[in-house]
Amino acid sequence: MKAPQRVVATDATVELLRQLKGRHGELIFFQSGGCCDGSAPMCYPAGEFTLGDTDVRMGDIDGVPFYIGADQFEYWKHTQLIIDVVNGNGGMFSLENGSGKRFLTRSRLFSDAEYDALPQLASH
Repeated sequence: MKAPQRVVATDATVELLRQLKGRHGELIFFQSGGCCDGSAPMCYPAGEFTLGDTDVRMGDIDGVPFYIGADQFEYWKHTQLIIDVVNGNGGMFSLENGSGKRFLTRSRLFSDAEYDALPQLASH
């Protein structure tokens, strides 16, 4: 079985990311683990978000690296994250804020066969 991707995106997400890349250049995603913006996926200009030694790169969305903290990854490692866009206000520090759209994380559990096919990920 071919290994599934740990993080995927809807067409609306890719479209918004391309708009943001056009304005801001290279980007990075980080799955927020709470605090001010709940558990929203946050989009930043590359180089303006400092990754920790234990942050895990789950994959890429249209060439944009997607990271999550190790503790949160441990909790969500059995799920595929589906990054979507809905109407609303984005996280106050995320680049889509003010666009009338916001990124949203949906998820689904991997089947046992899918989970067994996943490669192990290392921290950043």
